[in-house]
Amino acid sequence: MAQQVDHSMDQMLATPVGRRAALALGVRGVAGIYAALGVCSAVGLLSAMAGCYRAPGTARDQLIFFSEEKELQFGLEAYREVLRQARLSENAEINEMVQRVGQRIAKAANKPDYQWEFAVIDEDKMVNAFALPGGKVAIFTGILKHTQNEAGLATVMGHEVAHALQRHGVERMSRSIIDQIAQLGAIGAAVGSHAGGGAVAGALGAYGVNVSLPFNRKQESEADYIGLRLMAEAGFDPREAVPFWERMSGCPRQMIGKLCFRAQQSIPEFLSTHPSDATRLSQIEAWLPEAMQHYRGPSAPVTPPPAPYRPLIGPMPKMS
Repeated sequence: MAQQVDHSMDQMLATPVGRRAALALGVRGVAGIYAALGVCSAVGLLSAMAGCYRAPGTARDQLIFFSEEKELQFGLEAYREVLRQARLSENAEINEMVQRVGQRIAKAANKPDYQWEFAVIDEDKMVNAFALPGGKVAIFTGILKHTQNEAGLATVMGHEVAHALQRHGVERMSRSIIDQIAQLGAIGAAVGSHAGGGAVAGALGAYGVNVSLPFNRKQESEADYIGLRLMAEAGFDPREAVPFWERMSGCPRQMIGKLCFRAQQSIPEFLSTHPSDATRLSQIEAWLPEAMQHYRGPSAPVTPPPAPYRPLIGPMPKMS
């Protein structure tokens, strides 16, 4: 599919008419398509290239140009490269805990064609974790001071497993192809109107603020939402997600966004790739009643495995 996309793009840009069409699409069509999330009903170039899916668990429209086979290859290659360069933790207790929690979350995800792997990278200054396509997850030791317990770790692992389950990595790669067309359109419109470099920068900035960044935040919120359900089904109390994200914020709950700010969170939410701490906590608290319906206590087995996620009936949960 990636080769088909590249070939289609090359064909389109090979002639002046095609280039003008791409610029027009970038200016008039792509932002509107994103804003309406109507990517799967678009015509012309998009309809020829698009792979349209429904995100499991939320029924959100997804535009993905890559097959799952290709996605698994991307994830495995990137994961091997990360592990080759990273310093892996040799702490047996930490590794055992991450494997135990990760495998319970993965079992709840019920995605048997993913070969789930969990690694611990020894980097105390890195307060982070990440997921690669196909079920490859890594935790940096720096985040463990915030997880504090297995439920806190399950919050992180549920979030990262959800990213893999929802195919967020290849979805973002697919969107970047359309982003390139939109950026060409913005530049072309500015050049066509004889505007200066400031206008070009302004057009590109507006596209990022109004389209790209909200999409990134939506993926993060979706991972929070699915992650709550995964940790609940795996036998971890989803209510523990709230104190974990409070610890990550570095602020008491009632002070977040008011008199207490982390330096890295001083950027306004609309300019960020992630929801603000206040938004994230408010969303999680709103989703907790639903997540609690899947919680059966810390010792509840996840056997037999739950049925695969089905699209929700009704409106998609509100996500910033």
